[in-house]
Amino acid sequence: MREPINVAIEERNELAYVTWLAGSASLGGFLFGYDSAVINGAVSGIQRAFHSTNAGTGFEVASILLGCALGALVAGRLADYIGRRPTMILTAVIFGVTAAWSGLSGNPGTFIFARFLSGIAVGSASVVSPAYIAEISPARIRGQLASLQQLGIVLGIFMALLCDDLIARAAGGVSIPYWLGLGAWRWMFLVEVIPAAVFTFCSILVPESPRYLVAVRREAEALEVLRRIEPRSDEKNIEQIRRTVETDRRPRLSDLRNPKGGLLPIVWVGIGLSVLQQLVGINSIFYYGSVLWRSVGFTSASSLLINVATGLVNIISTLVAMGLIDRVGRKPLLVWGSMGMAANLAIIAAVFSIAPHAAQGQVTLSHAEGLVALLAANLYVFSFGVSWGPCVWVMLGEMFSNQTRGAALAIAVFAQWIANWAVTVSFPVVLGASGPGAAYGIYLAFALVSIFFVMVKVRETKGRTLEEV
Repeated sequence: MREPINVAIEERNELAYVTWLAGSASLGGFLFGYDSAVINGAVSGIQRAFHSTNAGTGFEVASILLGCALGALVAGRLADYIGRRPTMILTAVIFGVTAAWSGLSGNPGTFIFARFLSGIAVGSASVVSPAYIAEISPARIRGQLASLQQLGIVLGIFMALLCDDLIARAAGGVSIPYWLGLGAWRWMFLVEVIPAAVFTFCSILVPESPRYLVAVRREAEALEVLRRIEPRSDEKNIEQIRRTVETDRRPRLSDLRNPKGGLLPIVWVGIGLSVLQQLVGINSIFYYGSVLWRSVGFTSASSLLINVATGLVNIISTLVAMGLIDRVGRKPLLVWGSMGMAANLAIIAAVFSIAPHAAQGQVTLSHAEGLVALLAANLYVFSFGVSWGPCVWVMLGEMFSNQTRGAALAIAVFAQWIANWAVTVSFPVVLGASGPGAAYGIYLAFALVSIFFVMVKVRETKGRTLEEV
């Protein structure tokens, strides 16, 4: 019989190891967040450099999302074909190359193409990183470890917003030449090469997912990895995994078909969660925060600083979610988060709608109205960050069977990026045509829909192994 102190040491070592594995994979989430949000501070520099219209700006910002949709669609199948680890390595390399390409682009066409390719990396990371984390995590702490993906995303968003602010301040403006004579906005992209290199290195060091190894009949290797994660694992664990990949073939989109026609109901639930996560409008804050706050009277410097504060709120809310997700459960957090978002979106829409408009059509907020809008916007971000931000990614990694996970994740995340693209392209157009009140009124409607969707369609996955789910 082992001494209690030895058991405690073993458990700490196991926790440290699986946390390292999940943390390494979540660097894909960090780059996902950075690459998505870095555009926020660079928008005005891009507009000046490329002489873009409102519609052109929307497409330049959203071009990454078309790549994200494609990356999400193919990454699951690629990960099922060559493995999770090689797919993460390839994704990391694409992040680094396209970060440099975006920063050095000389015309809008080149920039849009570079951002499209970087989107493929973001879309890939949005599929393969949560899948890898779910597959190497013990059931008792899977929710917390899976939340590292969302923590990585929000840390990436925060670092992008912080770098945007620091670089713009150091250069004296977003469009002012900085190091090597390159405009400050270009360096906002170029610094991403550093975390991309770190992700590449970490992806090389981690082992392959044991569930993938079983699927390709490398069961001895799978057992070795399982024992490093949980030393008490044995052939029974391998047999349990083997039963869930009965045909021993890689998932196909045909696996998602419902015998009665269409897609399996669980796939529709995953699509619904993914799409609603975007249609509540959260990325209008993270992609266009500086544009939004300038449009209602804040200075350019103040707008960038507000973005940093919002990014910090996003981190805090994600940490709160990590402490609650395995205690409270996924479904209750989603419901309460939807209610919080709806309440604050109603306040934001009301403030922007009743405020007077300037001659150019811009909304003019008083000091008190500006403070109310800022508080409501940050509470909206907090409500999202403590619920829909992490919970959707956790559930997408849990809710599908081993046999269908890669294909189902690809479909769900593809739908998510298309919804994200629609919000991103439409926001500057709606903002210019009808003002921010109209845009946030639309997001309010989807937040209300999300409450009923979760209550009726979503099942709890807390505390169940992937095989049980």
